Amino acid sequence: MKALFYSEHGAAQVLRYENRPDPIIGPADVLIQVAATAINRLDIVQRRGWFTLPGFTLPQIAGMDMAGTVIDIGRDVRGVKIGDRVVVDPSLHGVSAHSSFAGHGERYGELGVLGATHPGGYGEICAVSADHVHPLPKDISFADAAVFPTAWMTTHHALFRIGELQAGETLLLHGATSALTLAATQLAVAANAKVFVTAATEEKCAVAMALGATATTTNRDTDVTAWVMHQTEGQGVNMVLDHVGPALWEPTLFALAPQGRLVTCGNTTGDSVSIPSLGFLFQRGAQIKGSDAYFSTDFADVWKRYCQGIRQSRFSSQIHRQYPIEDGAKAQRELETGNTLGRMVLLHGS
Repeated sequence: MKALFYSEHGAAQVLRYENRPDPIIGPADVLIQVAATAINRLDIVQRRGWFTLPGFTLPQIAGMDMAGTVIDIGRDVRGVKIGDRVVVDPSLHGVSAHSSFAGHGERYGELGVLGATHPGGYGEICAVSADHVHPLPKDISFADAAVFPTAWMTTHHALFRIGELQAGETLLLHGATSALTLAATQLAVAANAKVFVTAATEEKCAVAMALGATATTTNRDTDVTAWVMHQTEGQGVNMVLDHVGPALWEPTLFALAPQGRLVTCGNTTGDSVSIPSLGFLFQRGAQIKGSDAYFSTDFADVWKRYCQGIRQSRFSSQIHRQYPIEDGAKAQRELETGNTLGRMVLLHGS
C-alpha cells in the first residue's frame, strides 16, 4: 500500500509518501480502505519529537481519525461486512480479546491509539479491531466523519463525564478554531450552556460566534479575567475546558466562579504551570481536574448525536481545507502556521 509516513523526527519534509507493507488482520479485525483522515495537533507534535505517547515507534504512519470502506474481515467478525462505510474509533480501549490489538487498552498506562502508537489513516489501508468501527450513514461524507473521533470524543468526555457541565452554566474556552474548541463550543451550546471563547484573531472569534458562542474576545491584547468578569456580571465562569496550558493559565484560573471547575485536557503551550494563589483556590472552592482518555463504550452514542446534528445543521465539521494525501506535508505546514479556521483533512484517491 501507499502511505504518508516518517522514519525520523523533524520538520514536515521528513514525511514521505511511499510504499509500505500491507497491514495484516487478526480473526476479530477488519481492513479499511481509508477515504479521509483528519490532521490532529498530535500528528505534528509526535513528528517533531516534542512529545510521544507511550508505545510510540518509528517509522510512524499517523492519522488517528479516519473514515472509509471495509475491504476485508477476520473469520470471527460478525455484524460488519465487506463494503460497509465506517468511521473508526482510534482508541484501543476495550477491544475484543481476539483482536490483534488486544492488550493495548490500558487507559492509565500505555493506551494504544491508531495513528499515534499503531499505523493509522495516513495509510491507504488500515487494520482496525472490528468492534471499533461504526456505521457511517450514506448522507454523511467521509470528510465530515473523519473530523469526529478524537476531538469530539475527547471534548464530550471532558465536558460531561469529568466537568459535569449542566444546562444554564457558563463555560470558558480558548483557541476558537482548534479541533477541541470547535467541538466543545458546539457540544456545550447544544447542552444549553453559555459559552465564552477567546482566540488569537477577530477572524477566529467570528468562527466561534457562528457556532453559537455567547461572546468572544481576542486573547493577545485582552485582560481575559476582566473580560470574563464583565460578561458574567462579576461571577466568573462555572467551568473552563483548557487545552492551551501555560500561556493563559493564570487569567483562566482567576476567571472561575465560586466552586468553579478548571478541566485540563492538553498542554499546547507547555507542560509546566504554577498555582498563583492557593488562597484563591481554597477560598473560592475551585477545582482543577485532569481529563483522562474517553471511554470507547461512549463512542456509538456520541457519534449518533453528531450525525443527527450534521444532518440538521446544528453541528458543523468546520473543515478549513482538504488536501490529497500525497500533499500531507503541505497540509501539516499550513496547520503549523496557526492561521487555519478549522480542520484539515487528507483524502486518499483524490
